[in-house]
Amino acid sequence: MKAIVIYKAGDAQQLQLEERPIPTLKEGWTLVKVKGFGINRSEIFTRQGHSPSVIFPRILGIECVGVVEATTSPTLQKGQTVVSLMGEMGRAFDGSYAEYTLLPNGQVYPITTTLSWAELAAVPETYYTAFGSMQNLQIKPTDTVLVRAAASGVGIAFLRLVKAQYPTLRVVGSIRGNNTEKTAVLLGLGYDAIIADNDNVLATDECFDKILELVGPASIKDSFAHIKEYGIICATGLLGGKWYLEDFDPTRDLLHNAYLTTFYSGSVNAEKITQLFAYIDEHDVPVAPEKVFALEEIVAAHQYVESSAGYGKVVVRIN
Repeated sequence: MKAIVIYKAGDAQQLQLEERPIPTLKEGWTLVKVKGFGINRSEIFTRQGHSPSVIFPRILGIECVGVVEATTSPTLQKGQTVVSLMGEMGRAFDGSYAEYTLLPNGQVYPITTTLSWAELAAVPETYYTAFGSMQNLQIKPTDTVLVRAAASGVGIAFLRLVKAQYPTLRVVGSIRGNNTEKTAVLLGLGYDAIIADNDNVLATDECFDKILELVGPASIKDSFAHIKEYGIICATGLLGGKWYLEDFDPTRDLLHNAYLTTFYSGSVNAEKITQLFAYIDEHDVPVAPEKVFALEEIVAAHQYVESSAGYGKVVVRIN
């Protein structure tokens, strides 16, 4: 099979296309023929060497969609359409950047869908994260909502999920600097306004009922200053490259009797996956990726996600 292997941390050029043996089925595991996968920031962080638990060489990839090729599970059948995410795939064991991947039975979720493979590949990690964050924010139709890192895959997925159910809800996005071209794109996608985020400080005095914090500890204290009384901040992302929040005083920093929560996509099971796809079907949520690459274009895919031009969900489709 074709696989993308990384032998040492570094830039996107470290991702090497190789021929590898198809993994051998073993008890408790399922062999999946991969049809597509999304590119995630966590994979870029691992590639850069920020995941000390990951031992190279490794096939990266924390999510995939495909069909069951062979299985030891009594509840799975060959040919079933499945999705998988997290569970240490691409970290403790080889992941989805390949034509086949071997996964623990418990993290292979069968689904029924009419989505194309490219559309389906955009869903698992990104829409699951956005959906869980949306639930934790307890969105109401009268809310005003801010999405920090509005151009990210999770940010756009969140926008689509929320607007599908509440089309008149005011959703504001923030992006780094004053990028007029990206602003126009995001407004076209459905944001009601875009504000500049200058060195993790928002260029606005507006406050919001709910904030989806995707930049993370680098900007969350500024988000505290923009939340209304009894509002909710969901700190889901780490796109600011800062992993921890120092000098946090809940009494002083969490102003206005606000609530702080988070969402971790590693908390996943079949029931939650079913809820996500049911919501997408019920509300006709658009899930098409912003850009599709081939497996052989993995270097370009990583470079695009890292570039200032990149936005939305990027997927690799394996033919």
